[in-house]
Amino acid sequence: MDEFQLIKSLTGRLPTPHQDVQVGVGDDAAVVRATSPLVMTTDTMVEGVHFLPTTITDYNLGYKSLAVSVSDIAAMGGKPRFALVSLAIPPGWDENRLGQLYDGFREITERFGCDVIGGDVVSTSGPFVVTTTVIGEAERPILRSGAQPGDVLFVTGMLGGSSAGLEVLQGITSVSHIGQALLAQRHQHPEPRVAVGHLCAEIGVHALNDISDGLASELNEISAASHVRCVVHAEQIPVMPEVKELARSKRVNPLGYALYGGEDYELLGAAPPRVFARLLTAASMINVPIRQIGRCEAGDGVVMRDETGRLAVIEAKGYNHFKRDTDVDTDRL
Repeated sequence: MDEFQLIKSLTGRLPTPHQDVQVGVGDDAAVVRATSPLVMTTDTMVEGVHFLPTTITDYNLGYKSLAVSVSDIAAMGGKPRFALVSLAIPPGWDENRLGQLYDGFREITERFGCDVIGGDVVSTSGPFVVTTTVIGEAERPILRSGAQPGDVLFVTGMLGGSSAGLEVLQGITSVSHIGQALLAQRHQHPEPRVAVGHLCAEIGVHALNDISDGLASELNEISAASHVRCVVHAEQIPVMPEVKELARSKRVNPLGYALYGGEDYELLGAAPPRVFARLLTAASMINVPIRQIGRCEAGDGVVMRDETGRLAVIEAKGYNHFKRDTDVDTDRL
């Protein structure tokens, strides 16, 4: 089929857009109606850099490629509304594989009310590339720069599962079969914390960031943007039990997966103590665990206190496409 037949076939797998989409796929540009300030983000996933066919299914690739952009909107306290998807398609990606990709897109659009309203498709000799742009609405966008001394530092969910799941998918594991499935799921099918991000905006959280490149990197981003020192306690960082099991088998510190592994797509935030208490109550109503991991102080940088009280500087050594002088494993295939 030609380009236009392919677009019609693929977009036919998506749900009908909401009423705020006045013109969707099929014209030179989409037309939408928005009633709140807009927040926008773009992410690109490249075969051989961000994924391999052996580490993710086509369905989960579609899901994850949109999920990572939706997570950015959640970290701004927004609600995802519209998405643009562009594909560079090499030989070997037939209509069936692309259909599976779009079925993954469909799961995200149905779960979060985020309509795919356009994009582009091109042919290439390789590799396969998918670029997603998500536009959301946020009455009160939450920035990285809002943290203040005295704020509680917190994270949602459990950390380290995605990078440990990548090792499972690469066959580098001795974890139980149930543990392997849970970790692989965390890598292939992350959960954007949209509802929690919106709660954070409603109740006055000062700063928010999604954990895409590892907790260490995100803490340093908040510290630098807000001009505060982030002090975290090692024993308070929530690491998945399955990650601890994997770490024991390899005789490594499980905190490494949480600090430097990345792609957990949980939220890291800073809030005044009273606001944090309100957030705990509100998040419990939607069954999202939240854990205090430290506080903000006057100063700069990120330090971690271990069980003995010793402090260590935590540098931003998470994944970075253009930095090659790091002593942590940056392979995300």
